[in-house]
Amino acid sequence: MTAVKAINLVLPEIEVYSAGSSICGQLVLNLSSTLVDPVVKVELVGRGYLSWHQEGNPELDYEKTTAYTNKAVYVSKAKKFHIADSCLDSGIHTFDFHFSFPPEIPSTFTSKIGCISYFVQGICCSRSTVLAKEQRYVLLQGISGGHMEHAKDKAPVVVEARNDVVYFCCLIHGSLILQISLEKSIFLPGETIVFAADIDNRTCIYIRKIVFAVRCIVLYRGFSNRGDQYSLEDQNEVTRLECRPGTAPFHSTRVINALVLPKQLPVTSAPEQSNIMSFKYELVGTSKLPCATSTILGRVPIIITAIPEHLWSKAP
Repeated sequence: MTAVKAINLVLPEIEVYSAGSSICGQLVLNLSSTLVDPVVKVELVGRGYLSWHQEGNPELDYEKTTAYTNKAVYVSKAKKFHIADSCLDSGIHTFDFHFSFPPEIPSTFTSKIGCISYFVQGICCSRSTVLAKEQRYVLLQGISGGHMEHAKDKAPVVVEARNDVVYFCCLIHGSLILQISLEKSIFLPGETIVFAADIDNRTCIYIRKIVFAVRCIVLYRGFSNRGDQYSLEDQNEVTRLECRPGTAPFHSTRVINALVLPKQLPVTSAPEQSNIMSFKYELVGTSKLPCATSTILGRVPIIITAIPEHLWSKAP
């Protein structure tokens, strides 16, 4: 029977930590009997990992696929507690700990290809044997290096997309113009993106639905077993909404809508700023036209930035 009845990590009720901030807590041990020569420690760990398989050229080797992987360690800190007389009596023992996150680490992120995660881990050992362990994952928000320059950029953005439409068995032609307008292009996690969409319908069909979404585009960098480097771009929707403007044939409609960003997001980064993955974002408006095979697609590049906690009061 193990001497450790229970091990618990007590952390503050903080939803999202910021890079450069501190994390404090307690490790609580409940022992059923005396523990001799114990090792009690708490670790703060942050890691990134990615993996995917790339299909080979079927004409050269049909069954050949190549696995690409990569990994990174963003933080690895440990606090080992001093045990008086190298002995812990039965009962409850409490150990306080404090760590600081490095300022230049990426946000928590998870996809089918890769992940970036952070956790606090409490361990109790005796004679090189792990008697008890508890692990608690925490959400972390990375910050931008050029945060003040981003925050001051409030230039409006207007993007127009045009699609020439052929429908009803190529007998009728027309066009559809979608214009998306933003008052600014730089946003913080948790912020609301307010945008206007102007639909100019120069066809004889109704425009019944347009889907707006914020997409996160991730560029992964992996290595094969032979050391060959390869990049893979993938994307996923961060948030979306469906708009039903009901734009009649040969009419124009303006709709104003809003998308709320999650409170925690990876910040926009250039490929040279990250060793395993980088991020960029765009606001996308899409409408599949009835009675036609075409789809109109409007893209507006946006930047997701974040600032350190001590500058929150100065954020615009």
